[in-house]
Amino acid sequence: MAKRDYYEVLGVSKTATKDEIKKGYRKLAVQYHPDKNPGDKEAENKFKEATEAYEILSDEQKRQIYDQYGFAGLEGMGGGGGSGYSHAYTDFSDLFGGGFGDIFENLFGGSGFGGSSRTRRGGRSSGQGESLRYDLEISFKDAVYGVVTELSFQHKEACESCHGTGGAKGASRKTCPTCQGMGEVRRSAGFFSVSQPCPACSGSGTVIDNPCPTCGGKGTQQKRCKIKVTIPAGVDNGKRLTVSGQGDAGTNGGQPGDLIIVLHVKNHKFFERSGQDLYCAVPISVTQAVLGAEIFITTLDDRKIKLKIPAGTQHGKLLRLKEEGVPYANSSRKGDLYIKLLVKVPTKVSNKAKSLYEEIARIEGENNSPSPTPLSELEN
Repeated sequence: MAKRDYYEVLGVSKTATKDEIKKGYRKLAVQYHPDKNPGDKEAENKFKEATEAYEILSDEQKRQIYDQYGFAGLEGMGGGGGSGYSHAYTDFSDLFGGGFGDIFENLFGGSGFGGSSRTRRGGRSSGQGESLRYDLEISFKDAVYGVVTELSFQHKEACESCHGTGGAKGASRKTCPTCQGMGEVRRSAGFFSVSQPCPACSGSGTVIDNPCPTCGGKGTQQKRCKIKVTIPAGVDNGKRLTVSGQGDAGTNGGQPGDLIIVLHVKNHKFFERSGQDLYCAVPISVTQAVLGAEIFITTLDDRKIKLKIPAGTQHGKLLRLKEEGVPYANSSRKGDLYIKLLVKVPTKVSNKAKSLYEEIARIEGENNSPSPTPLSELEN
């Protein structure tokens, strides 16, 4: 089944503000939350759909990628309907305003939105893993037409020995003596008292009596990973792509972080880009400029295309080849290719050629006192 447009899902326009997007999602989240609709698969799917849309449109970078490249730009990049519910709504105090988190706990029971990392008395908190940055250099051609590439990088995975628990075989968790299982400690600062995660248990409220010898109780190990990533056609320098779940492993069963790929596009020797259009320069001879000609040029994707040079072509003239530029997202359309013609005047000519040029000069009548040409009339 084809995905619905994210703006359509949330019932907002493509020019919607952050507040309008948040309002649209908030309405759907209250209506379709699974805790409010137990056993209703349709409501659960609508909730997931709304959450996925909100996760993309509430993130400026992801929204920009979606607006420019559509779903193709988000393939495997954090917006493709990952497992479970997104972390987009874990901070519902921000989504619903102060105090709303407690209201949802009372209304739905538990943590309301399923992904909260709030520490509870005597319980274990789960934390999302750190996101990682990967700087990827790609060729100009791959940026224009897209490419599938393999990345190799290191990230933290759940420890193979303790399966992420952090404890050796037979180990158990006990109430943290520092925070008494609260997961947080209070620090006094003058007239104020500030709560902070407990440094002894990292906010979990419990400590392991016998840490895993492999990971030292951390629950994670550094591992090298290889993945294939699709770079969509039409990306530009500095674009960020997100691969969901390929960052560091979370703690206590928490979701892993993401892999953020920052693209660095190398310059091309012959082509430049402006938006969806490509530009290049091609030399032609004086006779081709005067008489006109048909020449063949090589495109960025190594095809040969016939180009007609009109008679009387001036140096610097731009010719356009339609639909030979950068592909548009979710469309068969492309930008255009602009060719700047450079009339090359020979620095050395044969005696015969010199005689012919002199004959042309006599026939045409050379103007030895030309008037200046207005700069506004010059061709770019």
